[in-house]
Amino acid sequence: MSIAVTIELPEEIIRQLSPNGEDVSRSVLEAIAVEGYRSERLTGVQVMRMLGLQTRLELDAFLQAHEVYLDYSLEDVEKDTAASRRASTQQRRNS
Repeated sequence: MSIAVTIELPEEIIRQLSPNGEDVSRSVLEAIAVEGYRSERLTGVQVMRMLGLQTRLELDAFLQAHEVYLDYSLEDVEKDTAASRRASTQQRRNS
C-alpha cells in the first residue's frame, strides 16, 4: 500500500530545489529517504523500496552521493568474516 502526499512550495523554493529542471518530486522523495536513514527512522531496505533501488550496492552509492554512509560496525565486519569463513569451510567439505 502507498499513499500519495501533496505539498505546496513557493516557486522560488522549487527553482532552488531543481536549478537544472530536475524532477522536484524525486528530489523531495530522496531528501526524505536520506533524512529518514540518517535519523535511523528508516532502514536501508525501506529506503531501497522507497526509491526503487534493486541492490545494496545501489543503496550504498545513493547514500554516498548524499554523504551518508551505511551503518557498518567493526562487529558487523567480524560477523561477516566469520560467516564467510564458515561458508568457505563448508564448501570445501562438500567438494
